[in-house]
Amino acid sequence: MSEKKNFSKPEYFYNRELSWILFNYRVLEEAQDKTLPLLDRLKFLSITASNLDEFFMIRVASLKDMVQVNYTKKDIAGMTPQKQLEEINKATHKLVGEQYETYNKMLLPALKKEHILIIDHHEDLDDRQSKYVDSYFHSEVYPVLTPMAVDSSRPFPLIRNKSLNIGAILTAKQHDQNQKNNGQFHELYMSHTGKKKKKHVEIDFATVQVPSGLPRFVEIPSADEGDKTFILLEQIIEKNIDKLFLNYEVMSVFPYRVMRNADLTIEEDEAADLLMEIERQLKKRQWGEAIRLEVEDSIDESLLQTLKEELKINEVDIFKINGPLDLTFLMKLSGIEGRDELRSQKYIPQPAKWLNGENNLFAQIKEHDILLHHPYETFDPVVDFVRQAAKDKDVLAIKQTLYRVSSNSPIIASLAEAAENGKQVTVLVELKARFDEENNIIWARKLEQAGCHVIYGLVGLKTHSKITLVVRREEDGIIRYVHLGTGNYNDSTAKLYTDMGLLTHQKAIGEDATAVFNMLSGYSEPAAWNKLIVAPLWLRDRFLQMINRERDFALAGKRAFIRAKMNSLCDAQIISALYEASAAGVKIDLVIRGICCLKTGIPGVSENISVRSIVGDFLEHSRIFYFHNNGFEEVYMGSADWMPRNLDKRVEILFPVEDAALKEEVIHILEIQLADNLKARELQTDGTYQRVRPNGKEKLSAQEYFKKMAVRAAQERKETTHSHRTFEPLRHENPENADI
Repeated sequence: MSEKKNFSKPEYFYNRELSWILFNYRVLEEAQDKTLPLLDRLKFLSITASNLDEFFMIRVASLKDMVQVNYTKKDIAGMTPQKQLEEINKATHKLVGEQYETYNKMLLPALKKEHILIIDHHEDLDDRQSKYVDSYFHSEVYPVLTPMAVDSSRPFPLIRNKSLNIGAILTAKQHDQNQKNNGQFHELYMSHTGKKKKKHVEIDFATVQVPSGLPRFVEIPSADEGDKTFILLEQIIEKNIDKLFLNYEVMSVFPYRVMRNADLTIEEDEAADLLMEIERQLKKRQWGEAIRLEVEDSIDESLLQTLKEELKINEVDIFKINGPLDLTFLMKLSGIEGRDELRSQKYIPQPAKWLNGENNLFAQIKEHDILLHHPYETFDPVVDFVRQAAKDKDVLAIKQTLYRVSSNSPIIASLAEAAENGKQVTVLVELKARFDEENNIIWARKLEQAGCHVIYGLVGLKTHSKITLVVRREEDGIIRYVHLGTGNYNDSTAKLYTDMGLLTHQKAIGEDATAVFNMLSGYSEPAAWNKLIVAPLWLRDRFLQMINRERDFALAGKRAFIRAKMNSLCDAQIISALYEASAAGVKIDLVIRGICCLKTGIPGVSENISVRSIVGDFLEHSRIFYFHNNGFEEVYMGSADWMPRNLDKRVEILFPVEDAALKEEVIHILEIQLADNLKARELQTDGTYQRVRPNGKEKLSAQEYFKKMAVRAAQERKETTHSHRTFEPLRHENPENADI
């Protein structure tokens, strides 16, 4: 008997962090794509900058913490935390260089060609512009600024995380007979503090924060008619910085930006009140250890040395940048008024295909399961599901998990209204949703004040599942209606993220939904589940069982394949199982937007696996899993990626799609994603991603295709005179529908 192959060798895996950097390169490629509207390209470059900020604040910060405590355990790719930091440092410096190459050499010239000018430096202003900028500074900026000097009696101030600041080297002006009052305040201050008087008070360094409450870019008069000219706020402050230090001469002035460790360490077991503990930790996020310093590449060396010493930052963590710091301002610039021809037409989500437009959602859900495909179809049915439940006199209870919601959430308002209407309302608000902690604390308190029963998540676990249960009394008894989704209950991001949802009144799923909420509120685990598969206790084993089942079918000479779509794949056990299935002959096609630690094309290991990533106007967020199962096809959707945190450390829900027509449509959605030859990049055997090309086939962008299909379905519904529609899955029959 031959020895069993080891599918867990480190050389079979990519490092998670380096794979993420490759994903950000794919976003950067969109900014470089000359076929896209110019202002859309600005948006993508902005996204790469905000992505990188979060990567440093969380992932890099976590690795630095490991190194500081001498943690040397290797990751699945065989890299220690120290080795990972070294490789990340090289890769991110290269990435930042390419970001600014894109900005300086591609986008700025293209903007100029379209008569949109960004002033690089205040010295480039003409007289009229200079006067305008000075006036703007005096009226709008100066009252907001707080200059902070650093000397022997005033320590270096705390610099907030991600804030843009301006540092200056100063020297005191010489007194003369006409300036005898200059410096009197400082001399008085020195005498009262017992400091030795000096003829001239020297201040080596001063800093001022660029106000985040003011617009980052300001439109100013243009030198040529027809141009739109902008200058960045920091340039306005630099030009007038001498007005902040009247008694001193400004020797040099440069902007800088600090990134800090924002990875919260929450002692849940010891916290008497999780809400209060998270509030306490949130305050620390602004003042965590400095892990990255951004400065202009021409910065004065003495100023840089001061920043290095005061911020205790290493040379390798300094990014010298050829251009404006913090490119996230480009997101707002991409939305400037009056240049709609330079951006793609805004897509309006269409009515849900599987709904007939009638107001009573519960009657329609009772008639048949309803599939939702956002943002191609509107998120309104999900909002209406909760809104109608809040007002419906026959509804007895509403239970919902909330991970991320919008700042003015209609769902929150409906939940509060339901409680005020005397319904039993239970809401699990996940306080540990990263960067939404503060927002969720506010919502949790408002819901409590309205009379809702609020659960603040579970100790040691994040509740990442997306589920709503409505309990309604009807003529034939108590009926449970359930919404399950792959994305958050956020009506704002639902316009930007591709997600799937299911509305059902299946008795088996309703019973499971009740069991989920009982487990969350009272730790009561059911003896068995009917349809739902729940992490962290059951989901990993079920995925492995389904993967291994395909392997066994292949070994038996039967047809076997797996098709799956997710955000990230980095779980070693799942990847090893996929390798084993591939080696047995299972065809595996994966659509993975971001991190992928699996390697393709390894002889005898992953030759049957393909991986593609789609980056487009919408952020690909849905999770879909399709197993051939010897012809008895199984299709699931859910909230979990194939990552250790989703399978072992979160409450996640995987739910089946069993209605034949709905299942066929979900399979078709996967097929279209796998046929995309305009926005897809395929993972190569050398670890790079290569854009998929039509190569003679009809052009197909999955996102554009789904937009067209949603619009067509809405038009067909308007044209029909029937009270009930015949529901058909999407078809890719007419090449004209797919030609972008």
